[in-house]
Amino acid sequence: MSEGEGAGVAQAFREAFRAHPAGVAVVTADVGGGPVGFTATSVASLSIEPPLLVFSVVSSSSSAPAIARAESVVVHLLDSEHLGLAKLFSTSGVDRFADRSSWSRLPTGEPYLPSARWLRGSVASLLPLGGSSLVVVQVNAVGPSIPGESGKGARPDPLVYHDRTWHAIGERSLLGD
Repeated sequence: MSEGEGAGVAQAFREAFRAHPAGVAVVTADVGGGPVGFTATSVASLSIEPPLLVFSVVSSSSSAPAIARAESVVVHLLDSEHLGLAKLFSTSGVDRFADRSSWSRLPTGEPYLPSARWLRGSVASLLPLGGSSLVVVQVNAVGPSIPGESGKGARPDPLVYHDRTWHAIGERSLLGD
């Protein structure tokens, strides 16, 4: 057991979260200097009424300054078919928006990835903590509908990050009720 502060606890903390699977999302925004975005495994539902979600952004990331100034963001919930997007938006030093055919803008101006489910919202709170900022978003638009809910196709397998690698989970991974 690691107790106290220091490198030992930090390493044990990292190892604990490597064993904890997380859904994968891409967060995008634009505050006037061009679109920014990053891959996030920290997205979580916070409240249904009002609809709130939360994510964190590392303060040293290239997207952090824009996220800190953004009035709104778009959070894209990725499926296994979006592995390429997850990898692209997690790669430093590349133009994540170079392929103009992979993204567009919502009528409200935010960049979004039309191939993924997305939630657009207003930044309700930003709280710097440690080397990151916690961002609370009030969701005011959701799109597109999830395949399978309307009976028009199977729901795609969610993309998950676990033990420093990508995974897909689906019916074949179901353990039962």
